[in-house]
Amino acid sequence: MNAAPLARRPLGCLKASLRQARQQRAPAFLARQLSTVTPKVPSTGALPEHNFFRMIDKKTKKTRSAFAIYAQPPPVPVTTAAKATAAKATVLPAPPPDPMPLLDAEQIKRMDPTGARTALFTKTRYAARVGDVLQVTHRRGGEPFAGVCLAIRRNGIDTAILLRNHLSKVGVEMWYKIYNRNVAGIEIVKRRAKRARRAKLTYMRQPKHDMGSVADLVFAWKKTRKVIGSRAGAGKGVQAVGKKRK
Repeated sequence: MNAAPLARRPLGCLKASLRQARQQRAPAFLARQLSTVTPKVPSTGALPEHNFFRMIDKKTKKTRSAFAIYAQPPPVPVTTAAKATAAKATVLPAPPPDPMPLLDAEQIKRMDPTGARTALFTKTRYAARVGDVLQVTHRRGGEPFAGVCLAIRRNGIDTAILLRNHLSKVGVEMWYKIYNRNVAGIEIVKRRAKRARRAKLTYMRQPKHDMGSVADLVFAWKKTRKVIGSRAGAGKGVQAVGKKRK
């Protein structure tokens, strides 16, 4: 045999040829095991009905199936107590009530004992609505944030509002949870003239409908509450106090 052509052949071809030669040299019983045809039963000479392989038992000399077949177990007698237990099991108990509403009510009562925040965002006539200008005051210092309310998310203890304002000509939006401990108070600066026809005023983000900065509205609202007094009024107050002291 020439070794040069074999060296050029791929290794897979050599393995296939060696495997074929090995099968040809195999004994007769190994060739019978490689056969996929179902053997015939020697007693009857016909194929079994279930097409399973059968074998002759060495002890009893009888033809049996190669698969174990077990007898059906006897039925368990049903007693009266078992019947009563089965009847009770069929009646399922009522599911327990949902604990989340009770937990939310308890947390809201602890975070808002007076109920002012809950009443401010309920669906009533005098409650805050989307489109109103609101101001949120922080408990840990910091300047209050005022803006137009774009959305109110009513979700129990997680009730929150979305405010939009312009700071240095840049649109800023802030989410505030009304039951947060860092929120000292929420006040209505200006109410919307007409009731909004949408639950979320996201269209106010567009330049065409953007309200812009609400600093002027907050300044006018503080003047109406006499938070910011005029210089003349402040001077008169000082003079009056001085006269009284004399």
